[in-house]
Amino acid sequence: MFRTMSLLRALIGTSRMVRHAPRLAAALAPDDDVLLDAPDGRLAPALVAAALADPEPAAKLLATTRDAAEWEDRDRYVTRLSAFAYHRDGWLRHWLSTAPCDPDALLVKAQLAVRRAWESPARAERLRELGPLIEAAAEAAPRDPVPWRLALDHARGTHAGHTVFEALWEQAVRRAPHHYGSHVAALKYLSAQWYGSHRECFDFAEQAAEDALPGSLAQALPVRAAFAQLLAGPGPEHGVPADRIDAAVDRALALSAEYPVGDLWPAEVRNLLVHVLVERGRWHDALAEFGRIGPQAISFPWTLVAEDPLCGFLDARALAVREVARRTPLGAPAGRPPEVLAAVAGRADGGGPGGHYA
Repeated sequence: MFRTMSLLRALIGTSRMVRHAPRLAAALAPDDDVLLDAPDGRLAPALVAAALADPEPAAKLLATTRDAAEWEDRDRYVTRLSAFAYHRDGWLRHWLSTAPCDPDALLVKAQLAVRRAWESPARAERLRELGPLIEAAAEAAPRDPVPWRLALDHARGTHAGHTVFEALWEQAVRRAPHHYGSHVAALKYLSAQWYGSHRECFDFAEQAAEDALPGSLAQALPVRAAFAQLLAGPGPEHGVPADRIDAAVDRALALSAEYPVGDLWPAEVRNLLVHVLVERGRWHDALAEFGRIGPQAISFPWTLVAEDPLCGFLDARALAVREVARRTPLGAPAGRPPEVLAAVAGRADGGGPGGHYA
């Protein structure tokens, strides 16, 4: 009898997938339209010019973010420009040769140097040599929190103690109390992978999210802590209960809903969130989030969970489509739009944000 019921459920699930999966998938961006780490309209011209060995657009872009105190954008652009320079740094060397004391050029140089040192087998030793370079970037732009975020990453890699890290943290938040990048750097330091624990990581993330401004990406810090725990896997040191992870997910879902579909600003947070949703088996929430992401796939977190980040994104999205289709009743009207079918599937499985857990 048990085997018969299992077969029946499998047959029904297959019928549902055949019926509903095409319409659910049709509501998402086509696979061929999905882009990995697409630059926004301000960064794209700077990258094109850099490919032609022209640093001027990058210099103007970073100077604008510094003058306007656009610290979140500045942090992103510095990271992307240094990643480009990792493979093609002629434009950066030209920039430094013509403006060796430019605060923006110094910051990109420092970010690039930290990345290269981080990948060295002698990471800590290589990083320790970069202290003066990071200090120079900080001194060149006294209001800028981004060099201090870089200093926090540097401290983690050099095994700096809590006292040193706290002093650097104070400098970062003095300049920008809600800077997302600095908070992520602190979250990494406090993680079980480095110098803290999952509980410490969650405590910090939840408090920072409570203190964050409305719409701030810092509200997604708890789901980043959840990702760190899920990535570490089961173990005796993991003491954060599942409902705390799901509360972090719910907070991030509320934040994501505040931004337009396909918006690049929350794209990294949305990619992180949807991976955690898939891991938790919250299929209808995951499918809805893939809809909000649109074509904006981001390397993080997929580089950490898949050999090919774009394939990792597309595979997870296809899995969400199949699972929602499998849970959607056969009698659901064929003309209903996919988002309605996803909601029906949620109710059928005990729905709501707390349903469908793995």
